[in-house]
This record gives sequence, C-alpha cells and structure tokens, in this order.
Amino acid sequence: MRILLIGEYSNVHWTLAEGLRSLGHEVCVASNGDFWKNYKRNISLTRSKSKISGIKLLLKTLLTLPRLRGYDVVQIINPMFLELQAERIAPIYRYLRKHNKKMFMGAYGMDRYWVEGCTATPRLFRYSDFNIGDTPIDNNYTREQIADWQNTHKARLNEYIAHDCDGIIAGLYEYFAVYEKEFKEKLTYIPFPVEEEKRGELYDGKRKIRFFIGINRERSIYKGTDIMLRALERIAREYPTRCEIVKAESVPYAQYRQMMDSSDVLLDQLYGYSPAMNALLAMAKGKIVVGGAEEEYYQMLGENTLRPLVNVTPSEDDVYNKLKDLVEHPQEIARLQQECATIARLHHNPRKVAEQYLKFWESR
Repeated sequence: MRILLIGEYSNVHWTLAEGLRSLGHEVCVASNGDFWKNYKRNISLTRSKSKISGIKLLLKTLLTLPRLRGYDVVQIINPMFLELQAERIAPIYRYLRKHNKKMFMGAYGMDRYWVEGCTATPRLFRYSDFNIGDTPIDNNYTREQIADWQNTHKARLNEYIAHDCDGIIAGLYEYFAVYEKEFKEKLTYIPFPVEEEKRGELYDGKRKIRFFIGINRERSIYKGTDIMLRALERIAREYPTRCEIVKAESVPYAQYRQMMDSSDVLLDQLYGYSPAMNALLAMAKGKIVVGGAEEEYYQMLGENTLRPLVNVTPSEDDVYNKLKDLVEHPQEIARLQQECATIARLHHNPRKVAEQYLKFWESR
C-alpha cells in the first residue's frame, strides 16, 4: 500500500510511518517537522520567517502537489495541515481528494470540534483546557482559541473535511469524545504510537527522587504547568533531602530528552484525561507520569489490570498530595516505572498501532 501522511504533531506521523514501513508499506511523510522540534520527514513543507513566507510556502506546496498524488491512503494530521490560511488549504485538500484513493483526517489536537466539545453545555468533560466542572476557564489562551475556531474559515474548513473524508482517527479519548456524536459511523480511536526506548535504571530508593517538568511559558497556563510547578515546589521545600526538581525551560529538544532520561517522574498535561506524546515518550523510557490518566483512557485501551500512571485533577492540592504520596512511598516507584513501560509497549507499540490503522483504512 502507498501511504501519504501530511503534517506533524510531536512525531506521531513519523513514528506511525516507521511502524507501517516495518509491515512492508511505502510511506511518505510531508510536514514542517512540527516547527522547532524538526522531526524527520520525506518532504519538507516548512514556512520561513520572511515577510512573504505564506506566499513562498503556498508556491512550494503547489509545486509539490504532483508528488502528492496516486496514493492509496492520504491522512492529514489536522484540518489545518499546512501553515497556510484555511482559504488556501481548502483547494489543496480538494486536489488531494481528487488525485488519491482515500482521505482520512486525524483528530489529534486543537480544532473546531474540540473547542465546541469543551465549551458546550451540558459539559462533555469533568474538566478540560476550557472548563473545570461548570465553570469556564477564562484566559488569553481560551479566548483566542474560541475566537479562532468558532464561525471562522478554519471552523468551516474543519466541518467540510470532517464530513467529506473517508474516516476520522482520534488519538486520545478526549478527541474521540468530541467527534463521536456527529461522526460515529466514520470515527475510530487508535492510540498514539511511541517507539520503544532504552530504559534508564529503576529507582533504587538510595538517592533523591528526580521530578522532571518542562516549562513552555507560552503554553504554561494551557497545559497547567504553572499549577503543577507550584505543587512540586511545595514538595521540594518540605522534603529537600528526598526529592529534587529537574526543570527544562526553553532548552533544545535533544537536551530536553537528556534531562528526561536523568529523571524518575514526569509531570505533564494537568487537564488531560489521557497521556499524550510527551508522556508516552517518558513511559517508554520507564518513567512514571503524573498527569492525565483517567479511567476512560484505560477503558479505550482495553487495559483491565495495570494502573501505573498517577492521575491528577486540576487542583494544586491534588497534585501536591499525589506527589507527597510518591515521596513517602519510594518503594512503589520502581514497580510503577516498570508498569508504565509495559503500558507503552503493550498498547502504543508503532507496529501494533500501524496494524490498527491499516485495518481501519481498509474497512472504509
């Protein structure tokens, strides 16, 4: 099968491509490498920083289009799968639709249905980036996303592609939930793939527990990192001889991964129900994840036994109490590390995930 994957989020498409290739399929990934992360791709569709960057990317994409035809399957990562205005993307989508056999859309991140699902009443989620219970989260980020994805060209493009494409693949429980009501007949959930990583040494209880947290100032409020960091700093003050903070702030990705390697526990995604790619990478490395891991995640996986991730709700006190429990029960850490790695291996293995994609694509 010839497969084209367009766009990139946190190495999802390249990792999926590797799984598909291991099964004997021909795969091309066309993307911008997910901006500064610069992930691998076969065709680079990166936007420059010049004043005419949009025009240059549009021309580059148009010149590339003849190479993006004749595939059995084309999957776009998001309705906004290029760094172009929605009005520019629409005819490119129609070209791809016309000159390839099947078209699929990923429900992997921010889009019109995610914003609607998080802001509609009654609430679809107990908490999300946009609400805690019935109380909306009102900040610059949520206001910007609501304005961006409601009654706009981007929203209409999302609606058009969702109705037109052959199928929609959700990578997290949350994204499945927001598409399920309207698109149940063409929707499926397939877990994100993550490569098996070299695992570090299990925590032996003889040194300080290393808690790792990545700080992105632009997205800190959205990710809940500000709340998690405050709780972590409280723990570090109360238990200075038993734990330490490894904080990555605006560091190159290679250094970020090295800092993760040296740690025991990752704090990530306060508002999530499921671990996303950063958390899955940590799990594959044998790290404990403190973050989103609600029962819905395990149910979607079909995992009935293991519960190693430390689930937290959007409350500084809840994060604090969960971290305190780890510090006061260090004998549990090695077991949880092993079980996190087992979850990644059993359910997020790229080859196994690729097989699920193939089954869904072929069924449509």
